[in-house]
Amino acid sequence: MVIRCIVIDDEPLAINVLKNYIGQTKGLELIATFGNALESMDFMRENEVDLIFLDINMPVMNGLHLLKSMSVKPMVIITTAYQEHAVESYELEVLDYLIKPIPLHRFVMGVNKAFRMRTMQHKNEFGDPGERKFIFIKIDKKKMKKIFLDEITIIESLKDYIKINTHTGKYIVHQTLSSFTEELPADKFIRIHRSYTVSLEKIDALEGNSIEIGGQRFTIGRSYFNEVRSKILNKPITDEDL
Repeated sequence: MVIRCIVIDDEPLAINVLKNYIGQTKGLELIATFGNALESMDFMRENEVDLIFLDINMPVMNGLHLLKSMSVKPMVIITTAYQEHAVESYELEVLDYLIKPIPLHRFVMGVNKAFRMRTMQHKNEFGDPGERKFIFIKIDKKKMKKIFLDEITIIESLKDYIKINTHTGKYIVHQTLSSFTEELPADKFIRIHRSYTVSLEKIDALEGNSIEIGGQRFTIGRSYFNEVRSKILNKPITDEDL
């Protein structure tokens, strides 16, 4: 699955940053860049575009005016130095709103939303092909790694970092556990503790206030207890379960 994207921004430096990020991301294909919104309109009428990285404050026509002028629009990720347009942008159904200078990990979070949206669109059009779901993570300054969700077992919080444990390796990522958990499908993963999110499919046993995965035992946090047990047992918690 390849997402064909364009960048619309009047700042050459901002375009170069996005070019660099897109070039590092498998599954993204940059097909054109534009210095203003008007230049992009003829191109989009004649070419298939899946995703727009769109600046707001540009001469002649700003990014929001471009969106409002489009009857059918691709997926859109806003890239701007200003926060005040966020509410209006989300009302126009953009995927994400990135504030410049854009860190790579925020770029990755936005792109992951695009991949999820593209997968959902594909399923709606062609049915579920059984394609394995994946996510991209930033593992160093220049490299992003694709990991399949069905390989993840446990994600551990390390303050401002997380450790993602998979069947094939362990990865340290500069991201909070809360924000990473929000990117994962809620029917496949659950937060069990302030320090752990786990794959529901990888839980081998449930005993008291703990679970077991791969021979290791993990305590369920008190505030997470009822939700975790209910999700694991697939039924509401009653007094008999406590």
